[in-house]
Amino acid sequence: MHAKDILIDGYGRIREEVHVAVDGLGPEELSHRPAPGANSVAWLVWHLTRVQDDHVAGAFGLDQVWTAQGWEKRFGLGLASHDIGYGHSPAQVAKVKVDSADLLTGYYDAVHEQTLGALRGIAAKDLDRVVDRRWDPPVTLGVRLVSVLSDDLQHVGQAAYLRGLLQS
Repeated sequence: MHAKDILIDGYGRIREEVHVAVDGLGPEELSHRPAPGANSVAWLVWHLTRVQDDHVAGAFGLDQVWTAQGWEKRFGLGLASHDIGYGHSPAQVAKVKVDSADLLTGYYDAVHEQTLGALRGIAAKDLDRVVDRRWDPPVTLGVRLVSVLSDDLQHVGQAAYLRGLLQS
């Protein structure tokens, strides 16, 4: 198995878990926060999708799906177009509300398709390409892709945990 096949499998698992985490939840459940400073399922899924969209697009020189395909307007959150949720205050988390799980899965699926297209085109040597020199050591494509994969799996796990709390 090649490295890109492992990455494609890993990102596919995120997609599966995103769908499971939000399936059948209504607007109130999606925006429920178990404590005032906690995140909601909607925020967690929106955030993990924004991170993947931002980081993968940046690493491959692509336009972000958020703006290029009109998802920013569909969500209508009133946040800056470059906002990915990093460092959000409780008030900013509260702004991330959706009318249906379909909006979250629709955006995730669009980002997933762009991610798969990018991953299918890489060769093993591409994973060593530096994509971010702001860090020491500089971040390679391989490190960035694994970092996003890890972050997204953690957040979708949190969303699944919240779903469990809602259904208990």
